[in-house]
Amino acid sequence: MTKAREVLVIGGNRYVGKRVIDRLLAAGDRVTVLNRGSSPPPPGAVHAIGDRNDGTALAEAIGTRAFDVVLDQVCYTPRQAALARRVFAGRTGRYVMTSTVEVYEREHSAALVTESAVEPGAVAVDLELPWHDAEFLEEHYGEGKRQAEAVFSAGGPELPFASVRVAHVLGGEDDFTGRLGHYADRIRTGSPIAVPPSVHPATYIHVEEIADLLCWAAGEDFTGPVNAASHGLLTLDELCAAVAAHFPGGKAVFEVTESDEVSPFAFRRRYPMDNSRAARLGFSFGEVGQWLPTAVAETLGKDV
Repeated sequence: MTKAREVLVIGGNRYVGKRVIDRLLAAGDRVTVLNRGSSPPPPGAVHAIGDRNDGTALAEAIGTRAFDVVLDQVCYTPRQAALARRVFAGRTGRYVMTSTVEVYEREHSAALVTESAVEPGAVAVDLELPWHDAEFLEEHYGEGKRQAEAVFSAGGPELPFASVRVAHVLGGEDDFTGRLGHYADRIRTGSPIAVPPSVHPATYIHVEEIADLLCWAAGEDFTGPVNAASHGLLTLDELCAAVAAHFPGGKAVFEVTESDEVSPFAFRRRYPMDNSRAARLGFSFGEVGQWLPTAVAETLGKDV
């Protein structure tokens, strides 16, 4: 009989995170969920309460426990990474951080972007930036993730580290982002959809698929970053067409603007992710075109 793993999930008790926790519990893992007490974990998981932004509180919440795997769903800054690295180094078999496609936001590539475009070891870290400021953090989301990866990757053998760079996530009736709702409202009412002069396609992943991939990554032994994106690119036209299919006679009306305020997924730069590393390591991706209609229907509460 395979020994149950001790798994710690930091944050992420909704949307993707709750799916990951459910999968881990179903697999027989002993799961502890760490958050600030805002929401209890699902039945079967242990609840650890602590502030991951406070090194002392984080250490007290964990106590003397050791973990086979830590899945960090909510690391956004190098400061958070530095605190976690200090607490978990030497007593964690594997540390997996949920990262983002936005680490590539400086890229503009005609080809699919591989993990080597952003090497964590080459990223400069600045712990003195105002990472505590919510507005600064929102404006520097990709940079915060880049630097967090860099901090963890410098941990060496005392903290085996992998990052999962997640494409734009779609699907689920519990999608709280409102991004597909933005398009549904405008298509239903005929209101304009603000886009930049040039809009580029992007890579996406279904919410169930990324939950599968994170659980898969927890059980592997690779280190470094992996891109997580379904096969195929999706244009904004295709996304809007999938939404419009639920509103007879509705269509997307685009309004070009030079303003920074544009609609979700209206990307000025082209940095679609190459998923071949994860595929070579053994994960099987779906095709974005196959799951898109279901994803839109789930979120909008419509029939496929």
